[in-house]
Amino acid sequence: MKIKGKSIRPFIGSKNYSMSRQFYSDLGFDEIVTSENMSYFFIQEFGFYLQDAYVKDWIDNTMIFYEVENVEKSLDHIKSLKLTEKYNGVRVSEIVYKQWGNEFFLHDPSGILWHFGNFKPK
Repeated sequence: MKIKGKSIRPFIGSKNYSMSRQFYSDLGFDEIVTSENMSYFFIQEFGFYLQDAYVKDWIDNTMIFYEVENVEKSLDHIKSLKLTEKYNGVRVSEIVYKQWGNEFFLHDPSGILWHFGNFKPK
């Protein structure tokens, strides 16, 4: 028998928990507070737990790939939010076109690296 899953919800940390909570709300995620030091953030059925916990090596090595339907529109939307102006340390790249598909990168206020991308059809 194989396990039948319903979702995967990674746990990520934050350097400044309240700032990260606001960042992810501004990015468009909905929040469910699960405790005083953790919240669940989600868009549709995709989500993650944000913790009030900072371990530099962990944060510096955390990457999340978020597959989106349209990379160009997603990048335009994120740029329109002006997150790089509102949050210190936030960076957004241009689209990188690769053999397997396309992606761009977003660093959150703590340094977590998000990959927003899509795969070429087979």
